[in-house]
Amino acid sequence: MLSSKTIFVVGSGSMGAGIAQVAAVSGFQVCLNDLTQAQVEKAKDRIDKNLDKLAAKEKLTEDPDVIRQRLSYTDSYEKAAEADIVIEAIYENLEAKKEIFRTLAPLVREDTILASNTSSLSLTALAAGIPHPERFIGLHFFYPVPVMKLLEIVVSLYTSPETIAFGKELGNLLGKEVVVAKDSPGFIVNRALVMMLNEAIFLYEEGVGTAEDIDKAMMLGCNHPIGPLSLADMLGLDIVGAVMETFYKGFADSKYRPAPLLRKMTEAGLLGVKTRRGFYQYDETGKKI
Repeated sequence: MLSSKTIFVVGSGSMGAGIAQVAAVSGFQVCLNDLTQAQVEKAKDRIDKNLDKLAAKEKLTEDPDVIRQRLSYTDSYEKAAEADIVIEAIYENLEAKKEIFRTLAPLVREDTILASNTSSLSLTALAAGIPHPERFIGLHFFYPVPVMKLLEIVVSLYTSPETIAFGKELGNLLGKEVVVAKDSPGFIVNRALVMMLNEAIFLYEEGVGTAEDIDKAMMLGCNHPIGPLSLADMLGLDIVGAVMETFYKGFADSKYRPAPLLRKMTEAGLLGVKTRRGFYQYDETGKKI
């Protein structure tokens, strides 16, 4: 059964840790990797706390200690050789991701599925040059992974029908609703979403409305659960900016030009919740001040 397979996750940040948690809760054996032991220990603490919270709310079907036994943590790639699925979930940088797959390719079995959680980069570019690119796929999870129901499967020019079927089955076992997108910058969700966030930043920069009024207008006028500027702060303005830069370069079309204020705020380190200041200010818990 697919659920008996082992998953190796590269990157223990919010996305990687979330993927590891969901996979372990769903019955998979999971090894979470990062560059240092300190980073994976930090992720372990976060996952442990999340499992305890879910147990307290009676949202787990198993004892959290049973789930923890399916999780392991490492700062090396050694255990990737045992994995049936490798999911890369580091920051959005094409060369950094390509280097990871170049390093992992000789270590994994020939039948191992390699996947990237990229939200905007070219799957075809990532797959090029590695053995068995037909077994390479995009598995784009959404933040926060344990809460968001969507899994966007991204298909490169190489991806085989069997690998697509594998991705769909994996998504279903992880409790996600699955959509399939071809390899185009931003795929489906981010192509539409980040453009909206960028346009909201243009509105703010041009003085069309305050941050509060822009968010309120979109929430009440479009029935969105969160305003675009609040969402940009939550995602991180550096991430939003990186995606827009990818669009601008990939499409060579001025409509994808990042808002100048987005670039300025990123350069200034005003990245939103993670730096406690973006379009709004936040306390240490991430709550608006």
